[in-house]
Amino acid sequence: MSGLAAAPQTGRMPGLIQRLASSRKFQSWAVRMPVLRWFVAREGAVLFDVIQGFVRSQVLMALVELDIFAAVEAGPKTAAALAPAAGLTPERMQVLLQAGAALGLLRRKGDGFFLSRRGAAFLGVPGLAGMVRHHAVLYRDLTDPVAFLRGETSPELARFWPYVFGAEAAADPTVAATYSTLMSDSQTLVAEDALRLVDLKAARHLMDVGGGTGAFLRAVAVAHPGLRLTLFDLPAVLDNARLPPQITPVPGSFRDDPLPQGADTISLVRVLYDHADPTVRALLARVHAALPPGGRVIVAEPMGGGTRPDSATDVYFAFYCMAMGTGRTRSASEIAALLAEAGFTGIQVRPGLRPYVTSVVTANRA
Repeated sequence: MSGLAAAPQTGRMPGLIQRLASSRKFQSWAVRMPVLRWFVAREGAVLFDVIQGFVRSQVLMALVELDIFAAVEAGPKTAAALAPAAGLTPERMQVLLQAGAALGLLRRKGDGFFLSRRGAAFLGVPGLAGMVRHHAVLYRDLTDPVAFLRGETSPELARFWPYVFGAEAAADPTVAATYSTLMSDSQTLVAEDALRLVDLKAARHLMDVGGGTGAFLRAVAVAHPGLRLTLFDLPAVLDNARLPPQITPVPGSFRDDPLPQGADTISLVRVLYDHADPTVRALLARVHAALPPGGRVIVAEPMGGGTRPDSATDVYFAFYCMAMGTGRTRSASEIAALLAEAGFTGIQVRPGLRPYVTSVVTANRA
């Protein structure tokens, strides 16, 4: 595959370059030209990565399901040594291990495979293995992407996260425990990045709305031990929370109930992108009403790139939110517009170092 573009793209790709890039004759000529050969190779590699993306994710799924990372953490293992416990033939285990090494998740030394730095980092991220495992649901939802986009399917992911449909849908304690655990595990990185982007030194009382089992507030409690903290979420969610004494749980639904008064700062951590615009508008109006003059709202979540599409948030999170059935990925400027519509001022956007983890938008009540 020679690639779609044999010349560097400009900000606004002229029609001539588009025609040349799509010309097989031009591609064949360009690959022989020393100056253009690098662009051809780069674009071809990028395109092939897009094509094989599904297989990459399934390789990762197999490595996680078969617990290969833990098996090779202590030192190199051969395919023959790993195959019996996994229920694979040595030949097929070899294919999996070779693929894992090609993705940089494992390293190969002779016939043995061991954990790479990237694989070790994977093991060190709380909840990442659980997130990969639950992607089996998303894969099934995207089996027919055209039917999915046309709204002709009934995505399973919407049933995995029933809380987005309100308190009644989330009331089953077993289901609530499942999604609460995954949510809590995956909040750790979000909390770390959000706290790097936001200064809470002036805050006296922070209320986290829709904060699940309190992962964000537990991180806040460590960083700001004197800050008063309130967690507001559905009763079925709070039943699974194990909170330290400085966090006060308040059960309720931000879809149906007014928010408690008294906090001078309200955080919405990975909340807005779970919901459609009407729900978000109503929530922001409740937040505005609950805050005192000068109070601050903090919105932290992965955000789309807007006029500069982002390769993570405008792909993974956009389709994930669509499969959930209620939300959508918004750019920082869209969130800022919704905040302004709700009456907030002093809106500031703080792009995250890892946009796929979180960026932050803050605003004040006048």
